[in-house]
Amino acid sequence: MKRIFIALLSLCISTELVNAQDLKSPDGKLLMNFSIQNGGIPTYKLTYKGKVVLKPGKLGLELKDERPPAKFGAEMGMKSGTDNPKTSLYNQFAIAETKTTSFDETWQPVWGELKNIRNHYNELAVTLNQKNTDRNILIRFRLFNDGLGFRYEFPQQKNLNYFVIKEEKTQFALSGDMKAYWIPGDYDTQEYDYTTSKLSEIRGLFRTAVTDNSSQTQYSETGVQAPLMLKSNDGLYISIHEAALLNYSTMNLNLDDQHMILESWLTPDAKGDKGYMQSPAISPWRTVIVSDDARDILASKMTLNLNEPSKIEDTSWIKTSKYIGVWWEMITGKSSWAYTDELPSVQLGVTDYTKVKPNGKHGANTAHVKEYIDFAAKHGFDGVLVEGWNVGWEDWFGNSKDYVFDFVTPYPDFNVTEIRDYAKSKGVKMIMHHETSGAVRNYERHMDQAYQFMKDNGYDAVKSGYVGNMIPRGEYHYGQWLVNHYQYALEKAAKYKIMLNAHEAVRPTGINRTYPNLIGNESARGTEYQAFGGSKANHVTILPFTRLIGGPMDYTPGIFEMDISKINPDNKSHLNATLANQLALYVTMASPLQMAADLPENYNRFLDAFQFIKDVAMDWDDSKYLEAEPGEYVSVARKAKGTNNWFVGCVAGEDGYTSKISFDFLQPGKTYVATIYSDAKDAHYKTNPQAYQIRKVLVNSKSKLTQFAAPGGGYAISIIETDKSQAKGLKNL
Repeated sequence: MKRIFIALLSLCISTELVNAQDLKSPDGKLLMNFSIQNGGIPTYKLTYKGKVVLKPGKLGLELKDERPPAKFGAEMGMKSGTDNPKTSLYNQFAIAETKTTSFDETWQPVWGELKNIRNHYNELAVTLNQKNTDRNILIRFRLFNDGLGFRYEFPQQKNLNYFVIKEEKTQFALSGDMKAYWIPGDYDTQEYDYTTSKLSEIRGLFRTAVTDNSSQTQYSETGVQAPLMLKSNDGLYISIHEAALLNYSTMNLNLDDQHMILESWLTPDAKGDKGYMQSPAISPWRTVIVSDDARDILASKMTLNLNEPSKIEDTSWIKTSKYIGVWWEMITGKSSWAYTDELPSVQLGVTDYTKVKPNGKHGANTAHVKEYIDFAAKHGFDGVLVEGWNVGWEDWFGNSKDYVFDFVTPYPDFNVTEIRDYAKSKGVKMIMHHETSGAVRNYERHMDQAYQFMKDNGYDAVKSGYVGNMIPRGEYHYGQWLVNHYQYALEKAAKYKIMLNAHEAVRPTGINRTYPNLIGNESARGTEYQAFGGSKANHVTILPFTRLIGGPMDYTPGIFEMDISKINPDNKSHLNATLANQLALYVTMASPLQMAADLPENYNRFLDAFQFIKDVAMDWDDSKYLEAEPGEYVSVARKAKGTNNWFVGCVAGEDGYTSKISFDFLQPGKTYVATIYSDAKDAHYKTNPQAYQIRKVLVNSKSKLTQFAAPGGGYAISIIETDKSQAKGLKNL
């Protein structure tokens, strides 16, 4: 009896060893364990420096039962009942094969926060066989020093060829009731203010966290969106997101608040299906970035590393761009996109705009656009964006209208040729605007013509928009159908050598590594909401930990006039930021595409502060995250590409912050002139937002700075290498 017991115990231990696989990060701080639990359920868990990041969580997918109608099936000789395909891809698995590898490379992005990016990971590939169906899937894990990425792979096989995903069952089993920085789970928008709360409080706060948007669809009162930032009770910072989202639905997260488990929740299509697949196929990577230092979350390049290298061989035409535009005046209501107020509806090709009375408020007129071009040329800006230049804006929104714009026909007061030639004479590039109004079929049918029109008229970059509910009707912004559309537009733009900045599109997942002509995205609550009632003062201290994990944002910063009623007396909104905070955003929210979003006349009032926007770089050789705590403060130093000059930005939340930084990132033995743009002592985003001061001092690698940042405030510094003659009269910091 004793021998039998020992033999059984030995068999159990050996089975567990076979079914359990460990994977360590290159530095050994992260440990991932994969195992098959009772019932053949794949699970994984993750620890960091011995602390639990994720408890055992289940993996797999549920497929849609696509059995044919009874009559059709009988005619085709198909059996019913138990012979129908199984819908489970989450149990009855056994490990068929495991393979471990290591990888280490350094690559150079076309643009970005670093000149060189190290891609270093250990990999575990687990092939699983489902015995009752003889189907195979492979789960590939990559463990970096900064986090874990894993995805599902579906090899081509007889028993898993075409299939429909009912739901992905990936779990993120959290170690406790963590602090979360979240926005409501939604199939159509990410344009929400962030709520900071315990996970257990999400259900009670959900309805107040939902604010109006032009298109929105929530699915659960415990649903949240990725990238999701978390902070554990034992001091771990955790970011959950996805990478390389291609031909798949966007992942939301649904919280089981009884067990503190987040489970993937894919965006469905109009029929409720969540993914149409054909093997061989892969899912996006599910990512978990983790550290006990918040700065490491911001510095992580894991999302980029999980994407493929650039598919664009010649990238010489992809340029960073600092621009101004005819935009903020329309957002605030000072001017309009529409040419006339007389038309109750528009039919393109039928409506004759020469027979209607202009409203006198149309912003995109030739004379006015020339003023913006002059301002851009005078101050060294690369481009000018013009919205509302093309016919159809009188009837563009809310009518479920398929044929909205043709993207090539200007209003009578916008002379495309004259603007093109004038901009060229001034050395300024025009930036195209394509608003689809959610009518993506219409955009696709006009895309080649629209892109060729751009090239014919000297436009190398386009800002596209997807405001409103989608056509085809019933589709969502973040479903597989739209993910494929955004990718189609991006790849089509690359063929025309056009750079793309998509607004209201799916949030980025590092695709800009593979297609670096994706120079910007909105996909979050941007500056425009400051003119719609305001955003929370801590919003820009959370975005770097959430939305920016997937890629840069066209946040449109640089607003100097915070009282919107001074631009439009009918708009009583107020910007919840100080002027110095707006300057800092050019560094803390790095992007290859940066807008100086305010009106030229407001910049002319503050030319000394405007100088920082003119000077700040957009492409970088190095980035150092100096201070960070989500929701409270972020301080960053970046080295301008190809120079020895640095720029520093610090933003503070609702309570303000006293920043303490060292300049040890500077080259030893060198002297620099630091121009510090900071909040005045009495600055406050509510009561005194335009109170700032500017001072110049000498700094070197041994210098230190203690600097006040007001509530909703911050500071910005330009650090320029100098010689003795330029340093005369300046004091050391």
